Amino acid sequence: MQPDIEIARQASTLPIEQIAEKLNIPNQHLYRYGSDKAKVDLDYLATLDDRPDGKLILVTAITPTPAGEGKTTTTVGLGDAMNRIGKNTAICLREPSLGPCFGTKGGAAGGGFAQIVPMEDINLHFTGDFHAIGAANNLLAAMLDNHIYWGNKLNIDARRISWRRVVDMNDRALRSIVVNLGGVANGFPRQDGFDITVASEVMAVFCLATDSDDLRRRLGNIVVAQNTKREVVTARQLDADGAMAALLKDAIQPNLAQTLENNPAFVHGGPFANIAHGCNSVIATKAALKMADFVVTEAGFGADLGAEKFLDIKCRKAGLRPDAVVLVATVRALKMHGGVGKDDLTKENVKAVEQGLENLGKHLENLAKYGVRAVVAINQFTADTEAEMAVIRDYCQGFGVDAYVCSHWADGGAGAEDLAKKVAEIAQSGVSDFHTLYEDEMPLWDKMRTVAQEIYGAEDISGDRLVTERFKQLQDQGYGHLPICVAKTQYSFSTDPNRKGAPKGHVVSIREVRLAAGAEFLVVVCGDIMTMPGLPSRPAAEQIGLDENGQITGLF
Repeated sequence: MQPDIEIARQASTLPIEQIAEKLNIPNQHLYRYGSDKAKVDLDYLATLDDRPDGKLILVTAITPTPAGEGKTTTTVGLGDAMNRIGKNTAICLREPSLGPCFGTKGGAAGGGFAQIVPMEDINLHFTGDFHAIGAANNLLAAMLDNHIYWGNKLNIDARRISWRRVVDMNDRALRSIVVNLGGVANGFPRQDGFDITVASEVMAVFCLATDSDDLRRRLGNIVVAQNTKREVVTARQLDADGAMAALLKDAIQPNLAQTLENNPAFVHGGPFANIAHGCNSVIATKAALKMADFVVTEAGFGADLGAEKFLDIKCRKAGLRPDAVVLVATVRALKMHGGVGKDDLTKENVKAVEQGLENLGKHLENLAKYGVRAVVAINQFTADTEAEMAVIRDYCQGFGVDAYVCSHWADGGAGAEDLAKKVAEIAQSGVSDFHTLYEDEMPLWDKMRTVAQEIYGAEDISGDRLVTERFKQLQDQGYGHLPICVAKTQYSFSTDPNRKGAPKGHVVSIREVRLAAGAEFLVVVCGDIMTMPGLPSRPAAEQIGLDENGQITGLF
């Protein structure tokens, strides 16, 4: 099979104007980036408010493993398949981060014959949105330090600065640093650190804002520090919100691209789901719902992180109501949850699949708690056997859920038509009765415990005195209505990445609590998760380069 990058290069792409025409977007409202990608004018999107919404379909997955699940690939394949069966469908995806692209995971534009293009652009700089987000984040950091340098009229306590700088790269050396060294002319030395751009609150604000005015409001509400009286200091008080919004003026307009089968795909925003809320922008999703009859979107990593945050944060804040959920699983990943090592995944092992199915089952149980009807997509690999796939189908029937074998990686949309027909049936039936896991009025500590117990299968949560006091402080300060955004390992329901399957009775240890007042949620950092990842011993960057013709090589 050809590498993804070669398949993408051989695609017969259409001019972006023709893709926009499928959604009835007038040419004058496109801001083109070359011939095959464009941004869509927010002023035009504002004219769509009176149109009815299409049906919203979420694609999520079982707990990820090194074997791969193919959530983005399935999202693209399903979108193509729905268009093939005559359903006017748009896709909404996140933009990939350079961190995992050059690290371990590689790109995030799908795979095989279920990709969005231009693949190389999307996986690298694309339209520059992430650079704008990083610049806005770091402008705020610069203005904060500058305010202190020039007299500190707000009496900011330098020991209680919470705003960190960001860069869209895995760089463990920047996790903890000291800034302002070099003497009096350079400011007051203090400990600081970097997060990866996709973990920035500016990214979360960017993806949850509904328009430019809401973007500036949220940016102004960002809490950067406390003063000497322990009162919060915001970006608005530093007069930084206007300049930050100016930097994001073009970025906030959603990006339009296409699949290999020339179907429309919005690719906009990209918070990680293991350390942020893991969903593409609200602006892109809402716009797609006004322009298409069906919208297929994804949420990052497994359903315990991505789907939970999509449902409890994005849908809650944006007033979205999903009509169906697709849970992606692979025989290979289920074998790993059943105890099989990566080198033995190509051998038939029905027993291991059976043992790994408890992970899929826990995700199905969790999704049912939100009142949304689910269907399982078995993303097929060449080594999968009929006996192994039959076990999965039979198991899903025990939950009243259908499972479909899908070959979209090899066959494009044609390989997911049966799945598409079922998804359309569920979405149009009106059987889903969406509701969030917890109400706004529930105390913050109880919200976290509810997620841990109901979604992760934990016995309880724990935190030291500083953590419990921080929860109480935020509750008393009027932030108790905010939802919870958990930062933890994506590789397990627990905080131990090595515990596969569906562990029960564990305790979720809370290390830190961060207020994201602009994004309007609380970030609860659990276990050993890092908000600045590191590169592996053999990063993917070592294989990426340019050939003699100036074409990129090694990108996947």
